Amino acid sequence: MANDPKPIDRQGRLRLLGLARETIAARLRNEKEPEPAQADESYGQDRGAFVTLHKHGRLRGCIGNFEGHGSLVGTIGEMALAAAFDDPRFPPLSSVEELEECDIEISALSTLMKAKPEEIEVGRDGIYIINGFNRGVLLPQVAMEQGWDRETFLDQTCVKAGLEPGCWRDPKTKILRFTAQVFGEKEEGD
Repeated sequence: MANDPKPIDRQGRLRLLGLARETIAARLRNEKEPEPAQADESYGQDRGAFVTLHKHGRLRGCIGNFEGHGSLVGTIGEMALAAAFDDPRFPPLSSVEELEECDIEISALSTLMKAKPEEIEVGRDGIYIINGFNRGVLLPQVAMEQGWDRETFLDQTCVKAGLEPGCWRDPKTKILRFTAQVFGEKEEGD
């Protein structure tokens, strides 16, 4: 896609994953959170990101933002804390020991683009659905993990927005797509 940012290399991915973990651990220990260095333009970009925590393979928190506030590094630090402590679906992480049971995944996002349903490509795109005050997002990897086709992916994004499946067919529904470079501690061998 034309709005895809430069990929983050392995060293950058490891640094960002380390930053997310160190930031959460510092909060749990009541220490000052690390000041991230911005040494590489590929991850110093102002772009959105989601941080996902899994505990024993199950979702433990996921929070993100479509727009960066400053650098990607800063956004990841903010979203790591939000995923660990502010996801309303889960209680806040309770200890460094609990954090050690979790693995971290980062989704560094492209910008949002308006899309028609037939333009959504499973495995490439994430979806953001807006209809009135209802909003829902599913990251690109979700459809692949669940084995969904395009219509099911669109339907499930509607459900995530608190709407009925098929809401994406309503002309009042706005469909946006985005790509993500997804990387996690499991894949990076950290």
